[in-house]
Amino acid sequence: MFELKKFLSSMLMPLPGLLLIGFIGLMILWFSKKKGFASFLLTLSLLGIFLLSFQPITTPLLKSTERIYPSFIAPETPVEYVLVLGNGHVVDDEISPISELSRAAVMRLTEGIRIYRMYPGSKMILSGYNGGTTVSHARMMAHVALSLGVNKSDILLLESARDTHEEAMQTFNAVGDKTVVLVTSASHMPRAMAEFKYLGMTPTPAPTNYLAHSEINQPWEKYAPKAKYLEQSERFWYEQMGRWFMQLKDLVMEKEKQAQETPQLDMEDVIDKVDEIKQSLPLPNKS
Repeated sequence: MFELKKFLSSMLMPLPGLLLIGFIGLMILWFSKKKGFASFLLTLSLLGIFLLSFQPITTPLLKSTERIYPSFIAPETPVEYVLVLGNGHVVDDEISPISELSRAAVMRLTEGIRIYRMYPGSKMILSGYNGGTTVSHARMMAHVALSLGVNKSDILLLESARDTHEEAMQTFNAVGDKTVVLVTSASHMPRAMAEFKYLGMTPTPAPTNYLAHSEINQPWEKYAPKAKYLEQSERFWYEQMGRWFMQLKDLVMEKEKQAQETPQLDMEDVIDKVDEIKQSLPLPNKS
């Protein structure tokens, strides 16, 4: 189920989806006489890729998600745990450990270490499964954290968490109601907070890895389609799909809960109920 969800979500991203529409248009153009429909699909594909790579469109979309939670403001209460959500890595012995982490993972880990150092005595929770490699993402981040001065005794690993829901569940089981700072990408923070609040936890948000910035004045940067703006639209769409999936999951769970709470009558109860109704009815007048 997890692999299917990941595959479908990757195919529904803007670039693969629009390229698929374009290839379908080419197939229709080459092998059928529906030239008009083929032209429509090709135009839709090219225009969609252009618009989703255009900064005046992509930045406002992603910014509306990234700025829901403000940057970390140190709370007055002591912080006991700093949780850094995983993002991805590769295993390559020819490069440094920090280069093996994805860009988002480096940003998250750096912010987590910064906050960890603000609160002596706090612990770091690093999460993430192996993602098809030989080493878990949590352990990869731990290697980098150790090289940056984090005490080994202050690191707790969640090495089997595959998505945000599992990260929230495992964190809840590990720390309960302790004070937690949640570090993740700014675009991912609203969905992550929703997962933790569903379990009754209220972590302090610490968003990082901001991608959408409005202060771009150079016209060659603002109005030329670029891959980094396509990434913005992909992040927005990915999080939107994640929110829809979470709402669907909550709806299914709520339906199952209601079904379990509904009292079930066995056949004997039904027969007894029918007998009671019969006895309460007036006898028919035979005259």
